[in-house]
This record gives sequence, C-alpha cells and structure tokens, in this order.
Amino acid sequence: MPPEIHDLTRRIAVLWREFAWLPEWAVIGLVLLVFAGGAWLVHKVIFAVLRRVVKDRDLFWRGVVERARKKLRVLVLIVGLAIGVTVSPLDPGASAQVRSGLLIAFILTIGWLASGVLDMWSVMHLRRYNIAVEDNLLARKHLTQTRILQGVAKVILVIVTVGLALMTLSGFRQWGVSLLASAGVVGIIAGLALQPVLTNLLAGIQIALAQPIRIDDAVIVEGEWGNVEEITSTYVVVRLWDWRRMVLPLSYFITKPFQNWTRENARLIGTAMFYVDYEAPIDRLREAFEGIVKASKLWDGDVQVLQVTDITERVLQVRCLASARSAPVAFDLRCEIREKLMAFMRDECPEALPRDRLQWDREQVSPRSPPAPA
Repeated sequence: MPPEIHDLTRRIAVLWREFAWLPEWAVIGLVLLVFAGGAWLVHKVIFAVLRRVVKDRDLFWRGVVERARKKLRVLVLIVGLAIGVTVSPLDPGASAQVRSGLLIAFILTIGWLASGVLDMWSVMHLRRYNIAVEDNLLARKHLTQTRILQGVAKVILVIVTVGLALMTLSGFRQWGVSLLASAGVVGIIAGLALQPVLTNLLAGIQIALAQPIRIDDAVIVEGEWGNVEEITSTYVVVRLWDWRRMVLPLSYFITKPFQNWTRENARLIGTAMFYVDYEAPIDRLREAFEGIVKASKLWDGDVQVLQVTDITERVLQVRCLASARSAPVAFDLRCEIREKLMAFMRDECPEALPRDRLQWDREQVSPRSPPAPA
C-alpha cells in the first residue's frame, strides 16, 4: 500500500475513534450526508463554470449544459456517495456491494447524459427546417433521417449502457460470455428471437439513407391512402384519410411494393372519368372543362387535358386530367371538376348525357292480317 493511502487510512481510523460514542449507523449516515453536501456544492461550482464557459458560444452548447444540469448533479452525487462509503466505517463486504450498485448507477447516468446530448443535437438540427411550409420536401427529408437515426442510436446506446452495467457483475458477465461462446439450442433460440428486431433495425438504417418514405409522405399501403405520420426505430404509423392509423413494421417498406405519391415532389395529376353519349359535342365539353379548371383556386396552372379514351357499345369514355400542388388538393380538384362539368351537361348540354336507343323493324311491328271468314 502506498504511504499516502496508508497515512490517510490511519488518520480516518483516528477520526472514527473520536466519534466512538455515536452508533455506527449514525456515523455512516453523518459521513454520507457530509459527502453528499460536498458533492452538491461541487455541482454548483461546476455548473456555474460551465455556464460561464458556454455563455458566448452557440445555442447547441448552451442547450446541452442546461439539459445536463440534473444529470450532472446525479453523477456528482454518485461520486460523492462512493467516496463517502469508501471512507466510512462500513463493513468491507457491504461497502463493496454499495460501491458496485453506485457504479451501475454511474454507468446508467452516463447513458442518460449521452441520450440527452443526442436529443439536443436532434432539436438543434431540425430547427433549421420548417415542415409547415407548402414546399417542405427538404424539411421532410431531414426530419425523417434525424428521427430514424436518433431512434437507432438510442437503441444502440441503451444496449451498450445496459451491457456495460451488467459487465460489472461477475455472475452476469460469466453468463454472457458462456452464452456468446455457445453454439447450441440457446444460441439458435436467441438468434431467432432477435431476428425481427435486427431486421427492423437494419431496415430503419436503409430507410434513413435511401428514403423510400419520409414524414408526411402521401402513400398507398394495403389498398389504403394516407400520410406517414411517425417513423420509429421499429414501425411506421400511417394516418389514413379517415383518421384511422395503420401501423406497419419498418421491414414492410423494404420488402413489399407500395405507392409513394410525394417521392420527389408533392404535385399530382388528378383524374376524373365521364361517360357521355355518341352525339356529345366534345369541343364544347373541352371548353367548359378548361373554364372550370382555370377558374378553380385548386389548379396549379400546369396540366389540363380532356380526351376521349375509349368507345363502348353504348357511350364514350372521357378522361379529364388536371394537376394540383398536393394529393389532398388534387382530390378536391377532381371532385370539383365532376360536380361542375356534370352540372354543365345537365343544364346547357343535355345531348351529352348518355341515352339508350331502340330500333324497330317495320315488318315485325306491322299489324297482323285478320283471319279469313269461316
């Protein structure tokens, strides 16, 4: 033992003999209280120094210091209590167990602190992008990447923190080593159990990098239309058009086909189908359609087309195309076109409405000759 430690131990022993008239538990409590109070004062000093250091720096570092205030206090208290338990007259075995518990708490608090720093970085990064604007493609791209990578990083951080905490316990450390070294049934069961988690974790990384979907994308999944509302580290929440929520695993968007209506931009071409009579004046219908579209506030001024796309045994099939700035606006524009063009045919162009025709054969409908007299 170094002479300095030996001298410190001797002085502490002499000090405890001076308090021999007190019960042991009272002495232990008094020591822990003194060191906890000292740790609280140290935290005050450290936090005041950190505030002064980051006073003139950017908002990120100031936010990190403010978010880390409680976590730093817990860390300093853990260190103070560990020192107090070490120098107190506590039984060596009990002292070792308490220090082991404090070490686990220290590791978990470090992970908590790292998680807070990660959250602060995410907040500061997303402050530069506004998803509430009309053209929010870039903002949705960064929001999706940040949320997915933040979730993946938190999962990894939790695994590493809990793993380090368990490694401080000899029993769990030996069990973990034997589990990793084994290649029997336990390893196979563990691998099968972790397969969905690992699949979604890797799918989340792929989605963050390739971005087949983003927050607020308009998608069609399982025959339902909706917007991507939330992307976590394991699943995606799609808000359907009638406010229902469809929850899908991340791996769904990597392994199965789906429609993304806002992959590159939010603009969309809406389609409205009509069935008109053979004698319908297509030029008048086209002129009325163009007037309806140009007068609408929902049209983005790009695409407007009316064409006869099919001829059946009874009617003509007419397709109307009009573009809009987003999928919901395109839906409303299609409904407006249907309503107003149908009203135009009813009120001003009734010959365009479908009709059924019958042709009578004169020989078949001629009156039958009267029977000859008997």
